[in-house]
Amino acid sequence: MPTCRECNDDVDKLVSVKVAGKAQKVCADCADRLREAGEIAEASEGVIQGMMGYKGRR
Repeated sequence: MPTCRECNDDVDKLVSVKVAGKAQKVCADCADRLREAGEIAEASEGVIQGMMGYKGRR
């Protein structure tokens, strides 16, 4: 049985998710959590850049 690298549980199937530019194989539950965390980080970065008046590209 494969083991999730995030929660160390034995699962039936692993899902590949990109985190900070690197692919990780995690279970479906951890994949959802990591995606949500990434979306929140992007949104907060956009808000901070807007507050600071940043006009460049990322």
